[in-house]
Amino acid sequence: MINGLLGKKQTMTHIFTEEGKVEPVTPIKAGPCIVTQVRSQDVDGYNALQIGFEEVKRANKAESGHLASLPLVRYLKEIPSDDHEQAKVGDLVTVEIFKQGDRVDVIGVSKGKGFQGGVKRYGFSGGPKTHGQSDRQRAPGSVGAGTTPGRVIKGLKMAGHMGNRRVTVKNLEVMITDQTNGLVYLKGAVPGSRNSLVLIQKSK
Repeated sequence: MINGLLGKKQTMTHIFTEEGKVEPVTPIKAGPCIVTQVRSQDVDGYNALQIGFEEVKRANKAESGHLASLPLVRYLKEIPSDDHEQAKVGDLVTVEIFKQGDRVDVIGVSKGKGFQGGVKRYGFSGGPKTHGQSDRQRAPGSVGAGTTPGRVIKGLKMAGHMGNRRVTVKNLEVMITDQTNGLVYLKGAVPGSRNSLVLIQKSK
């Protein structure tokens, strides 16, 4: 029915496989999510399902009116779906949609690092470390492009705000699904800090 789920990233850990190999995993507290709206091609011009995650006690008038008789939720997210006709408002989605061995894509917001220089942000090597170059060790170097075009090209790698961007990590393997505690253990790292919101979707 639906191929995605909202969740919150937990502390990264590791597990032992049946072969005795250590694998790094990231547990995600996923769902339960509730279907809050069904989008269709005839009415909206595209097919999708809107799901809500994490119940709250209060919401503003717009959200309360939109959810009507449904439980109030903190997060709302639309997920493309081809099987939208089988879903209806109020359906509950849990980690049962994933099983061991599935491949998923995870979308989240990376950790914010603030304003950083070129060495940390892009791995610049910096200037000479000797011959009197006392203040060029972590400098970016020349950023111009000569007489033509006589300006700094857009998108040039320079110092600036690092992190706090939408990041998608593709093709992660589902190692364990804990339906009792609503946890999905994914192999490898997931973008974001602890307790940050992530969207898990089955890989195409």
